[in-house]
Amino acid sequence: MSGHSKWATIKRQKGKTDAARANVFTKIGRELAVAVKAGGPDPNNNPRLRDVISKARAANMPNDNITRSIKKASGEEGNVVYDAITYEGYGSGGVAVIVETLTDNKNRTAASVRHIFDKCGGSLGTTNCVSYMFEQKGIVTIERKPNEDDEELMMLALEAGADDFDSAETECYITATPAALPSVRDGLEKAGRVIISAEVQQVPASTVDVDADTEAKIRRMLDMFDEDDDVQNVYHNANLPDDDDEED
Repeated sequence: MSGHSKWATIKRQKGKTDAARANVFTKIGRELAVAVKAGGPDPNNNPRLRDVISKARAANMPNDNITRSIKKASGEEGNVVYDAITYEGYGSGGVAVIVETLTDNKNRTAASVRHIFDKCGGSLGTTNCVSYMFEQKGIVTIERKPNEDDEELMMLALEAGADDFDSAETECYITATPAALPSVRDGLEKAGRVIISAEVQQVPASTVDVDADTEAKIRRMLDMFDEDDDVQNVYHNANLPDDDDEED
């Protein structure tokens, strides 16, 4: 796997340039706002907010930005309501694609998502047209210490209620049912593990191989979705080589 876990490549989230990092911060800011609206501004009493804060720190989002986003969401400026809307469709070559968004303008987002599908040789589909090809899994990403024993980590994860375990050079990816995600996260946290992220993801039941032309179109589509502020997560079932294997 070239030191890169399969779980890390399910979702696209790039931050190679300042512009891309700013885009990621915008997306995380929306997640912080939604989490605060749902459970309040105190991460000790709001597990969802705690998870988003961990995600923000893993993305190197400055603490001032995190604090400002939380205060904004809990104050008078937090009147903007973001709707969570999921779109399904097909990329080039019939690749199944799920796009999760947070938006304050449904018409704008729908038009943008449709445009990206069309521009890259795909098509926006109807609700549930591809979701049956994916399974929701709770995935906790933790830091992996140098030369750490994978078997001990796996036992720790299983004791916390996880179903599966996978490791890369610097991170470990622990999977569980969505319902078990909070208890697995809390168990690992109590064991002193640094939580990078803990969230429910859409995992394809199987992947499909694509030719070079289709791969190029799929990657272009993913890049365009990455650049759209309304798009939070994108999942697909194309078997693409790890980004780490490509030249920057």
